[in-house]
Amino acid sequence: MKDTREGVLPPKTPLSALLSVDEMSLFVDYYQLTMGQADFDAQNNPVITANYYVREIPQGQYLIAAGLEQVVHYVLNLRFTDATLDWLAERGDLHADYLASLKDFRFDGTVFAVPEGTPVFPNEPIINVTGRSRDVQLFETYLLCVMNFQTLIATKASRIVQAAQGRPVFDFGARRAHGRDAGILAARASFIGGASGTSLVLAGRYFDIPYVGTMAHKFVSERPNELAAFRDYAAAFPNNTTLLIDTYDTLEGARNACIVAKELAARGAQLRAVRLDSGDLLKLSKQVRRILDAEGLDYVQIIASHELDEFQIDRLLSKGAPLDSFGVGTRLATGANFDSITGEGGTSALGGVYKLVESDGRPVGKRSLDEPSKATIPGKKQVYRLTDAAGNYAKDRLALWDEDVSEGQPLLIPIIQDGELVSDFPSLHDIQARTTTELEKLSDSHKCLTNVIPYAVEMHPSLLARMDGIP
Repeated sequence: MKDTREGVLPPKTPLSALLSVDEMSLFVDYYQLTMGQADFDAQNNPVITANYYVREIPQGQYLIAAGLEQVVHYVLNLRFTDATLDWLAERGDLHADYLASLKDFRFDGTVFAVPEGTPVFPNEPIINVTGRSRDVQLFETYLLCVMNFQTLIATKASRIVQAAQGRPVFDFGARRAHGRDAGILAARASFIGGASGTSLVLAGRYFDIPYVGTMAHKFVSERPNELAAFRDYAAAFPNNTTLLIDTYDTLEGARNACIVAKELAARGAQLRAVRLDSGDLLKLSKQVRRILDAEGLDYVQIIASHELDEFQIDRLLSKGAPLDSFGVGTRLATGANFDSITGEGGTSALGGVYKLVESDGRPVGKRSLDEPSKATIPGKKQVYRLTDAAGNYAKDRLALWDEDVSEGQPLLIPIIQDGELVSDFPSLHDIQARTTTELEKLSDSHKCLTNVIPYAVEMHPSLLARMDGIP
């Protein structure tokens, strides 16, 4: 019943917190607007170039670039609506004349970028954004948020897929991702990195990613017994049945699965797989395989989930676990940067940065005396990838944008020119195929989990000379 008492406020309507296109302009850190105000007052608005790059890779020796499509969507669609400008004006800190200058905002600059699915390495520019200073700085927060996250997850997925040695890997991480946008973007980035599918249905609709699923323990525990649950599920999905067998006793669950498998076979169908989601996966997978094989069910696969990552999968397979595919959740969707065997590692984040490198044609760099690792390499730059006689990656060379470099393939390609999109975005399936092809050209010595060898990235002599000249 509605409360009509005087002085009693109605309940506040819940907010979804989902970002709409009209709200994208406020996905900025406040200093991007305050600097814009100060630059507007000083009439400072040179043409600049900002680089997105990663100083240090938190795990392993390579990254898989991912997230460009969402960044370009932001750059091309960023608008300040009247409602947004009115809201900012009510805050009082930003002046009316500066806010008025944002009303007709359109980016008319240039973006060059490494295609999604490309392996990249420390200090290499992944995106070059060239345009008017006050415009370019508005993109910083969104670009870093999207690129750092998706690149982290795509890289983690590629490591897990490699550890699986050709067995399918599925993203099960939406429920553990750090937010709703993170859930769907993790599914996207995981697919770029080589995952075969996701449990998140929305990712199937939005990105055309195959979506998969089995059953939850709830489905089993709300029925009189496990066998009844298995029969109900098999009746609903006779041609695509995967049974979760660890609700009570895994081995008894395997025996019940055998009963249902034979009942399906009598009806002309097949049990596809059983899933293990707890316990000692190495020991249980071997025991379950023996139970299935003893009943003539060698075609029934075993899917494993439960606190998996590349290290756990590598350990299981090296010890002969008869596992056919893997569902990976928490450590994939959060990009866990630690070795789950040794416990060594750090924060689950990628510290990519977006830094000014050129202003009105003048190279700009930073030399931090207090923390030398935060120095930036001045000048707009291109990356050239050199290959050996077999077409495999040999090394990368970092050079100034206008340098005459005769060797290697330039990695950054035009995406936006004069504010117009000039590059077609491939399908997610094509991006995944690119990742697979590109990683095949990278030596296993740069991709292994232990004793990994750094990939060579060298700087052109003129670039080294320019670094020496940073004031």
